[in-house]
Amino acid sequence: MDNEKSMKKYTAAGTDIEEVKRLNSQSGLSYNEVKRMLARKFMNKYSE
Repeated sequence: MDNEKSMKKYTAAGTDIEEVKRLNSQSGLSYNEVKRMLARKFMNKYSE
């Protein structure tokens, strides 16, 4: 357990970087992904 804890990466403020990455991957679409999706829908609607 101690070895596992020492292998984790933390920011200067003490944030567990891997935990943040894990939570972000579960949170849904990013801002840029939403923008791309909306742009595609807009272009498809007006290119017909």
